[in-house]
Amino acid sequence: MKNKLEEIRNARGIKQDELAKVLEVSRQTISSLENGKYNPSIILAFKIARYFNMTIEEIFIYEEE
Repeated sequence: MKNKLEEIRNARGIKQDELAKVLEVSRQTISSLENGKYNPSIILAFKIARYFNMTIEEIFIYEEE
């Protein structure tokens, strides 16, 4: 699954550690999400979408294999 998390976060001037603190995850989790090494749980995806006032689909792009 691809995502626009890094692009959205940078556009809003938010650092990885700041976002991690708000979402109650580690900075490494944010980094792994942005690098496509980790797919979020549905709960974390909702938290991220709500934080940015966006839909999950606007941030995360599902691609069938």
